[in-house]
Amino acid sequence: MANQTVTVDVKQPWSGLVKKGQVLTIKDTYGQQAVDFLCYDADNTSDRYSATNMVKVQGNVYVDEGTVLYADSGKPLLSVIEDTFGKHDTIYGCCSNANNKLRYSVKTTESRYTNFTQELKTHGMDITSFVPNVNWFMSVPIMAEGSAGIAEADLKPGSYVSLKAECNVLAVLSNCLQMRNPCNGFKPTSTEIWID
Repeated sequence: MANQTVTVDVKQPWSGLVKKGQVLTIKDTYGQQAVDFLCYDADNTSDRYSATNMVKVQGNVYVDEGTVLYADSGKPLLSVIEDTFGKHDTIYGCCSNANNKLRYSVKTTESRYTNFTQELKTHGMDITSFVPNVNWFMSVPIMAEGSAGIAEADLKPGSYVSLKAECNVLAVLSNCLQMRNPCNGFKPTSTEIWID
């Protein structure tokens, strides 16, 4: 897929191999489309992205240019080398059908969780491979007393983040489906990705 732009359709998942030294770019084509993201050491998928390691090492809960995404083992997986958005969320995780019932009192049959589960299956993985994810282009301000919530992000069509693979990485993403909070401006859209 090198140098070929792929459109990830509305509410859909994608996954692919990013070889060591390659750069994965994720583009928020229309603006305010959250993209949930997981990553794994492609040569040992039991070693997966660790939000806690990333937060502890950099001393910050947000992902921005210069941030390194670490695995459970402490191995660096991806480094953010370009970022036009800044302060991507690492704590709010992804929506699930159960979570939508608890938070919004609605019964849903599709969610980012179901997207991830479906995509991980294509790599012989199951829910035991699931960990708290990065939410690209999603704004979650944290107040001084510790409260947090999803804010309506500035509409910035064409925002992108580029990540350099520090080893062979399996990248898995889901275009957020949520329409009950402002993370997608209440109207999910497609995104674009490419690997150089």
